[in-house]
Amino acid sequence: MSNNTADISVVDAVPASDSAAKRLTGDERRREILDAVRTVSSELGVSHLSVSAVTKRAGCTRSLFYHYFADMDAAVTAVMDEAIDGFISELEQWNAGRTVGDIEGALDTVAPLFKRLVASGHELPSTLTSSSGALYGGFLHNVVQRVAQYICDTTVVDFVAHHELRIDHVYETFYTLIMGLLMYIRTHPDVPDETVKEIIASTLHIEGYTAKYSCSLVGSEMGIRDSLSTGPAGPWSLLASSCSTRSAGAPSWARQSSLAWLRWP
Repeated sequence: MSNNTADISVVDAVPASDSAAKRLTGDERRREILDAVRTVSSELGVSHLSVSAVTKRAGCTRSLFYHYFADMDAAVTAVMDEAIDGFISELEQWNAGRTVGDIEGALDTVAPLFKRLVASGHELPSTLTSSSGALYGGFLHNVVQRVAQYICDTTVVDFVAHHELRIDHVYETFYTLIMGLLMYIRTHPDVPDETVKEIIASTLHIEGYTAKYSCSLVGSEMGIRDSLSTGPAGPWSLLASSCSTRSAGAPSWARQSSLAWLRWP
């Protein structure tokens, strides 16, 4: 009688479900566990989030779960970190797509971006943040910290290469601004993009680069400086005419740059 055992492969020697698991890479198995954390949290709530529930949903053993994560808190942190990675990825795309020097254009696109980031959550179940103040507080801090640091390392560096930065404590200012925006948008999802844009511009003292405020700011300075001109056709009157033309439909690069020398010596 022949021994058929030798003809059975390692894959055939284990149950079908385990056989499929053997073919998964470590990253793929870890991904399945994190997907299970999201699913259990979304369907059952944080109170039912346990290693047993997650491993049952993922179809893996408890020992495999602990191979990747020290405990459930570590798995939840990994889920949140992936959501933050998604936020940063979108910021990177925004930063790569903006035109250096087009400040108003950057403001016009970053305002809806912030709203979209809050709305999407990047696959982060709302139950993970709504059921626990501590969880949401920690998540929000990590989001704001990384976003603020990214902007300081990229966008701010580009700005100061061409303009004067008129804020102190740069990182702290961006941290406070982003924290406030995310919390406000979360509770006021219908806030207009224009409102978000103006909050950002006024906090960073760059409203002079926007069409809405640049002309009025020039007008206030002209009230003082027109006394130096020799008549109604003096240089400041000509500048006012230019400002009026700009606001009537000039391209964005002209709108945000033509008076920069007056506001930013």
